Amino acid sequence: MDISNNMEPALVVMAAGIGSRFGGGIKQLKSVGPMGEIIIDYSVHDAIEAGFKKIVFIIRKEIEADFREVIGDRIQALCDGLGVEIRYAFQEKDDLPEGFEVPEGRVKPWGTCHAILACRDILHEPYAIINADDYYGKDAYRKLYTFLTENHDSTEFCMAGFRLHRTLSDNGGVTRGICHMDEDRWLTDIEETHDIIKTPEGARAGEKILDPNMLVSMNMWGVTPVFMDMLKEGFKEFLETKAGDLKAEFLLPVYIGDLLEKQQVRVKVLHTPDTWFGITYKEDTDAVREAFSALHASGLYSEPLFADLK
Repeated sequence: MDISNNMEPALVVMAAGIGSRFGGGIKQLKSVGPMGEIIIDYSVHDAIEAGFKKIVFIIRKEIEADFREVIGDRIQALCDGLGVEIRYAFQEKDDLPEGFEVPEGRVKPWGTCHAILACRDILHEPYAIINADDYYGKDAYRKLYTFLTENHDSTEFCMAGFRLHRTLSDNGGVTRGICHMDEDRWLTDIEETHDIIKTPEGARAGEKILDPNMLVSMNMWGVTPVFMDMLKEGFKEFLETKAGDLKAEFLLPVYIGDLLEKQQVRVKVLHTPDTWFGITYKEDTDAVREAFSALHASGLYSEPLFADLK
């Protein structure tokens, strides 16, 4: 199905889970840059540099004040000067389709697909999706932006594919979505693989030796506006079968995998040579800070960070 792609793509930053992942408060986000920058700062910078003119933060109402104080107001001021629009969407567990109710005992919202649904009234253009606490590198944003501006098929999506060895932690096992593709790098399925550890030979999950150069998903997607309609229907189906499981989550990799299996979409895997950074374990913090220091020293980023954008 053809689409008219005369709208500039947006960037969606999934930040609703940030407080819980860092131990209960947005103020516990780690500074990683030489001037106190956090990872979201680099994501916004790289997206704007790539061409994105609209950024949507998905948060929870309960962290809004802290988010704006620590991140949002500062980013808003920078973006106002650069002609970049900032919007907010709020993920709440009681945001459900008509006819459904939150089951007693449910504590958390319903996962990453549910987070994107919180943007249904403010997203009408193609958009990229990222995690708030992951650093993806400049190349990935450029490639997603190019795909989203040049693609004219509403059922063709994309994702950034990272070499496995560039996404591992020195401090413990990680979960990664291993990408299986055809010869033209169209995704055939994603194999969610847990407890992948770094080894002298490369990587291993349990007894299985993994190719360190295989491509994995780090939850960086590019989709078209029709994805929102797919999510609405998919969420209803999810609730009909999983609502009774108080910890069940409607997750992007799983749902996109379902769409692939039903042949409702195609997903292009865009290989990026950059190294992913993230703080999976608190012991990762020093290594991530050293990595950002090296990126600044190489001239890849200016000090202050946004000084090179106009």
